[in-house]
Amino acid sequence: MTSQTSRSTAAPAVDASKYTSDTSFFGHPRGLATLFFTEMWERFSFYGLRPLLVLFMAAALTEGGFGFDRSSASAIVGIYAASVYLASLPGGWIADRLLGLRRAILLGAVLITSGHLSIGVSGMAGESVGKIFFFLGLIFIVLGTGLLKPNISAIVGDLYPEGGGRRDAGFSVFYMGINLGAFVGQLVTGWLGERVSWHWGFGAAGFGMFLGLIVFWKAAGKTLGPLGLDIVRDPDPAVQAKRENMTKLGTGLGLGVLALVFALAASGAVHLDPQTIGRWMGVVLVSIAVVFFANIYITGNLTGDEKKRVAVIFVLFLFAAIFWAAFEQAPTSLNLFARDFTDRTIGDFEMPATWFNSVNSLFIIIFAPIVGAIWLSMAKRGVELSSPTKFALGLAFAGAGFMIMIWAANAVVASGGSLKVSPWWLVASYLLQTLGELCLSPVGLSSMTKLSPRRYVGQMMGIWFLATSVGNLIAGLIGGDVDPEKLEAMPTVFTTTTIFLAVSTLILALMIVPIRKMMANAK
Repeated sequence: MTSQTSRSTAAPAVDASKYTSDTSFFGHPRGLATLFFTEMWERFSFYGLRPLLVLFMAAALTEGGFGFDRSSASAIVGIYAASVYLASLPGGWIADRLLGLRRAILLGAVLITSGHLSIGVSGMAGESVGKIFFFLGLIFIVLGTGLLKPNISAIVGDLYPEGGGRRDAGFSVFYMGINLGAFVGQLVTGWLGERVSWHWGFGAAGFGMFLGLIVFWKAAGKTLGPLGLDIVRDPDPAVQAKRENMTKLGTGLGLGVLALVFALAASGAVHLDPQTIGRWMGVVLVSIAVVFFANIYITGNLTGDEKKRVAVIFVLFLFAAIFWAAFEQAPTSLNLFARDFTDRTIGDFEMPATWFNSVNSLFIIIFAPIVGAIWLSMAKRGVELSSPTKFALGLAFAGAGFMIMIWAANAVVASGGSLKVSPWWLVASYLLQTLGELCLSPVGLSSMTKLSPRRYVGQMMGIWFLATSVGNLIAGLIGGDVDPEKLEAMPTVFTTTTIFLAVSTLILALMIVPIRKMMANAK
C-alpha cells in the first residue's frame, strides 16, 4: 500500500541500549509496538479518508457533496496525495534541525487530528464556509503527515543500531502495521461514508488518528526512552544557532506563503483551477528532480563509479514515477469505476465502492512474505534478479492489471453504460498491481540506499518519494475521465495507461544489462 519511509539520522548521543536491546514485543523492542500502533492508526486515517474524497467532491449537492466535476475532484485528490509525499522532505528537515523526531511526530499527529476535525466541521458549516474548513483540513493533514511519516520510520531504524536481519524484520513488522491500518480503515470509513454520511466516514478516519496520537503521547516516553528526542547538532554553537534560525525563517516563510494563497482563494480574490495547478505542479516537481540530479552529477565531486550509480538512480526514478502514475489511480479512476460500473451486490447487500481500495492492502499482507521468500530462495540457488529486472517485472504486472480493465471498460461502453461488470475484474487488476508493487517498491528503497553515495543517502531517499509524489499527481490528473457522461473516454484511460506501462517495461528490459554493469560495484 505504501512503502515505509527511511531517512539517514545521526545515532543517538545518549545510551539507549535498554530500549534497543529489549525483546519483549515478539522478539523486538517494546518501542516498535508504540510505533507500530501509532503508524497503524495514522494509515487508518489517511487511507480511510483518501478514497472518500473523490466520491464526496463529485457527489451532487443534494447527496451531501460539493458537486465538483470529476476531472476537478480527481485532480484535487492527486494534488493532495502528491503534497503529502512532498511534505516529507521539509518534514524531515525540520525534525533534524529544529524539533527532533519525537516532537515532530507528536506535532504531526496533532495537525492530522486537527485536519480531520476541520473536515468534520465542514459538514455543519454550510456550502461556502464548509469548503473553507474542508480544504483547510486537507492542508493540516498534509503538513502533519509531512512531520509524522518520515520521522516515525527514522525512529524504527534507531531501534536497531546493530542493523542486519533484525532491523529488516523490524521494518517488516512495521510495514504490516501500515497495511493493516490501511485495510481496516478503508472498510470502516467506506461503510460509514457511503452508507451513513460522508462526514461520519471523515469523522471515523479522524478518530483513528486521535487514537494514534494518544498511543504515541502515552507510550513513547516509557518505550523509546531517549530515542528521537535530540536533533542533529553542529559542534560549533554559533553555527548551530544560525542553522536553527534559518530553519525557523524558512519554515515561517513557507507557512506564510501557504496562508496567503489560502486566504486569497478562500476570499474569492483568486480562482484556483485544480487541473491547471496540477499540470504546473507536475512541471515543477519533475524540474526539481532534473535540477537535483544535474547538480549532484556536476558539482557533487563524485567519482566515476558514483556518477554511474547516480545515473542509475535517475533512470529508476523515472520508471518509478511511471509505475506510481498507474498504481495510484486506485482512489480516482478505479474508485470511480467501482462506484458506477461494477456490480457490488452480494445477495441483498451492496458493497461500498471504497471497499475495493482495501484489496491492495489485503494482498500486500498475504503476498509480501511469499514474494520475499521467493527472492531469498532464488538467491540461495544463485539466481538473483537485479534491481532493474525487478523494476521491469513490476511495470509488467501493473500493465497486465490495467490491460484487464480495458476489456471491462469496453464491455460497459458496448452496453451504453447499462452493464455493471463483475467485481472480479477489479480484484484481478488489484492483484496484478500488488504483485507489481512488491517487485518495485521495496526494491526501490533498497536500491536508493545501495546506490547512493554515502553523503547523499538522505537526499536520495527524498528523491525516491518525489517519484511517488509525481506519480500521485499524474494519476489524479488523468483519473477523472471515468464518468457515465463520458463513456467513450473510459477505455482510453486504461488503454493509454497500459501502453505506457508496456513501452516502459520494454525500454527498461533493454537497459537491464548496461544498468547491471553500472551497478557492478554497489553493495
